[in-house]
Amino acid sequence: MKLPRAALRQCSRQLRPHSNWSHQFAKSSLVPSLSSPSLSTPCRTYATATPPPKIVSAADLEFGQPVYETHPHMLQPGELTPGITAQEYHDRRSKLAFALPENGIAILASSELKYKSGAVFFPFRQDSNFLYLTGFSEPESLAIIQKTGPKPGDYVFHLFCRPKDPRAEQWSGPWSGLQAAEDVFNADFTGDISRVESLLPPILRGASKVYTDITPTTPITGQLVTNLISHLHLPTTPLFGLVNSLRAIKSPAEISNMRHAGRVSGRALTSAMRRTWSSEKDLESYLNYAFTANGLSGPAYVPVVAGGSRGNMIHYVHNNRLLSPNEMVLVDAGGEYGTYITDITRTWPVNGKFSPAQRDLYEAVLTVQRKMVSLCREDAALSLDQIHRLTESGLKEQLTQLGFDFGHGGGRMDVLFPHHVGHYVGLDVHDTPGYSRGLTLRQGHAVTIEPGIYVPVDDERYPEHFRGLAVRIEDSVVVDVDSPLILTTEAVKEVVDIEALRE
Repeated sequence: MKLPRAALRQCSRQLRPHSNWSHQFAKSSLVPSLSSPSLSTPCRTYATATPPPKIVSAADLEFGQPVYETHPHMLQPGELTPGITAQEYHDRRSKLAFALPENGIAILASSELKYKSGAVFFPFRQDSNFLYLTGFSEPESLAIIQKTGPKPGDYVFHLFCRPKDPRAEQWSGPWSGLQAAEDVFNADFTGDISRVESLLPPILRGASKVYTDITPTTPITGQLVTNLISHLHLPTTPLFGLVNSLRAIKSPAEISNMRHAGRVSGRALTSAMRRTWSSEKDLESYLNYAFTANGLSGPAYVPVVAGGSRGNMIHYVHNNRLLSPNEMVLVDAGGEYGTYITDITRTWPVNGKFSPAQRDLYEAVLTVQRKMVSLCREDAALSLDQIHRLTESGLKEQLTQLGFDFGHGGGRMDVLFPHHVGHYVGLDVHDTPGYSRGLTLRQGHAVTIEPGIYVPVDDERYPEHFRGLAVRIEDSVVVDVDSPLILTTEAVKEVVDIEALRE
């Protein structure tokens, strides 16, 4: 394994020329070099001997993503991505390999660049499972984790990607290349992605079973990989279930990233509540700026900024209408840090002061939301599905006290509260897709709690003074043993606090 060396990689790492790459990493001073005097074989020196290779700093090179040497303002020594170290990425691969059967193999394909229109592309976003296991954020890549023994750490990591190509990089920007895949991202074996047709069969021939989510329609490698697996008559099974079980329980480093995203995002929302906004677009633009200006990489998702009755549309993202002073605005927005997201929703009066009906409906939702957040602890022994059912009954009780009629011919909770109370969060807004909300919450689970009430504008079954009002209150929460850790507490939500912001 190369990890012991990689885990020690520090800012003192230097580079030297290499035939496969413009420069190759020299060993860190913390790791003995095969060319050091103490380890080299004595030899005669002649006047015509080749001069020693030029040593250059890693900071003078270009990579396909930030590394500490080039981006010390973003990464700490030893980190591959913000907040996540090379050691943690190794530990994740080790846990996955340990869960595989004897001689099992996991294969993951990277995401590919997606285009908005013609030659205009979106910013590249790596496949979440690929990123979780490698830290490598480039397209046209294939990762293979090969189990080699029964103990934790018994695995081989192959990473096939693009070799350095100065001419292509002049147009597209830098990418990391094969040597960096080995020396930075700790691959045991690397290879040119264009040669994967010849590199992959020897690896697959020794496999007992292949775990992968690659299909024939997966870009670049899908057809090739699936054809090879079929040709070798290898049994396959989806990989996402195993990875979900790892991703669902957050490490301290992941929680720290999400807490940072929640802190900055919460402060941005509270700052927005202090101001009077005339349009949804201005409010959206302010939040996106505030996220980035305060150390996040940007918005985690397209925000909902819905004034008045538009808040009844759960995922309204047009955000192009004017705001009326007498209505509320529902904002579902959060930022991203190190690819980890936070998910927050707040609802507040545009003019800073709740009307009696707005206050009553808001307090009803808030009362239930506080209670459900308090249940996000391991010793409560509840699942998200169970918390959802408690939310429904709690909201119904609160609304009944406000005069809502749920008797024969009356209103329906599935109209007023049409969505689930929560979902998992992490690298994705809806994290670990396919991971059941029926599982009992455990320490390290990260979830949202987001009850809402959406009263139709023209439905006479509901009290007239509440019609058209929409309230949703959402926090991102990490489950602990005997209490929840609220990641988004800086976004104020008490009525008295919201109103005090304009005083």
